[in-house]
Amino acid sequence: MSLYAPEDRAASPDRPTVTLRPATVADAPVLAAWDREPHVIACSSDDPDAEVAFGGIDWPEELAVSAWDSHYVIAEIEGGPVGVMQVCDPHTEPTHYWGEIEPNLRAIDIWIGPAHWLNRGVGTAMMSQMIDRCFAEPTVEAIIIDPLASNTAAIRFYQRLGFRPEGRRMFDGDDCQIHRLTRADWEAR
Repeated sequence: MSLYAPEDRAASPDRPTVTLRPATVADAPVLAAWDREPHVIACSSDDPDAEVAFGGIDWPEELAVSAWDSHYVIAEIEGGPVGVMQVCDPHTEPTHYWGEIEPNLRAIDIWIGPAHWLNRGVGTAMMSQMIDRCFAEPTVEAIIIDPLASNTAAIRFYQRLGFRPEGRRMFDGDDCQIHRLTRADWEAR
């Protein structure tokens, strides 16, 4: 099954249809613009003086080196970009952001770019599709995420999707609340 197979669930009439596609270097300018949005900065760092999200990623370079073990996916509505996700194998990805961690996992980061798409079901559609895609790989046993501990809205969002808290951990100076969605919990939903 292709990681980018079309979503076969029908969209709710009151929610926009979200499609996912691989990010390309051509997406770098829009991602750089989104990194300056206050809501994106707030979900990426507890630093109240941060002017850019994610430490100022060089998007052309980041997208150029994407590989199977760490890649980006753009979410679109009617052909226009509305969000992005990074999906990685935390056991093998080259930065070792997650440190020593067991194999057969996926880690997902998600953010909505334009603020007017917040709280409209876009994030739920994005995550639901990506969760299904991750678990379509038979070896994937669980998905992990690392929202900031201060981002209570994100934590509630992930828990509604079935993620369970595992504890707090510091990542690059940020206090995060690690969550996990196991295959068994996903299958039981």
